[in-house]
Amino acid sequence: MPSKRRLRWAALPLGVAAAVALAGCSPTELHGFLPGFVADGTPATNQTDRVAALWVNSWIVLLIVGLITWGLMGWAAIAYRRRKGQTGLPVQLRYNMPIEILYTLVPLILIFGMFAFTARDQTIIETQYGPDNKPDVSITAIGKQWAWDFQYDGTQKDNSDAVWTMGVQAQPDKAGNVDQNALPTLYLPVNKKVHVTLQSRDVIHSFWIIDFLYKKDMFIGKDNSWSFTPTREGTYQGKCAELCGEYHSMMLFNVKVVSDSEYQAYLTKLHDEGNTGDITNAYDRLNNYPGTGKSTTDEGAK
Repeated sequence: MPSKRRLRWAALPLGVAAAVALAGCSPTELHGFLPGFVADGTPATNQTDRVAALWVNSWIVLLIVGLITWGLMGWAAIAYRRRKGQTGLPVQLRYNMPIEILYTLVPLILIFGMFAFTARDQTIIETQYGPDNKPDVSITAIGKQWAWDFQYDGTQKDNSDAVWTMGVQAQPDKAGNVDQNALPTLYLPVNKKVHVTLQSRDVIHSFWIIDFLYKKDMFIGKDNSWSFTPTREGTYQGKCAELCGEYHSMMLFNVKVVSDSEYQAYLTKLHDEGNTGDITNAYDRLNNYPGTGKSTTDEGAK
């Protein structure tokens, strides 16, 4: 009994110290120094907290495993060190079956556990606000070497009431500075369910809004998608996260999360400028992929 009491009194200051340390952490520190959070802890999307929690908890588990492993290594180095007066190799021990089983089971538990939590969160993220779940806003983002086109899909099946913008790649000056206002810009309404269809005009790209903590690949001939709800107004940076050619580093874009009234005003502006209808596919460079009925001869591929 005295030993248990001493153990409790020893654990108490450790718990208090841990609580104080955690209480003093900023939202950035509590979320593993990931982008996407401001000083008050407001996430950029409804999914940002989920991704951050998966990241932070994975690191906590791995650090605990690392501390135990380093501790066992240190203990073995000390306990089985060469003693004074000993010569030659230390006594060679045969394997220990319980320890061998432990060292096999623990990694398996870690792998299956991390897979299960990752699959759970990915399933939730991937199935939110899809076409069948009636999103508030449907957008098509198209990657191309080396810029972005954005189409704000309409309600008609032929997308005759859609509006769009076509962007050009970043143009750095001699000092390497990029004019942010000249980058392709994707507008999103705050607190609205958004479904983004991802397409490519040429090679594999990857759609990455940094503060949103998620990215999806874009393939020629096979659409991908992503759904989320922006929860904080502001301007965010985006880029291609897949090496796609010589000017991959210049494939940048901005995301502006604005109020619904500002969003509707922006769509009206694009309509008044004549950027209406389904965005053209004339600039797609690979129109001869299998299954399209296109000729695969040299003449048809040109």
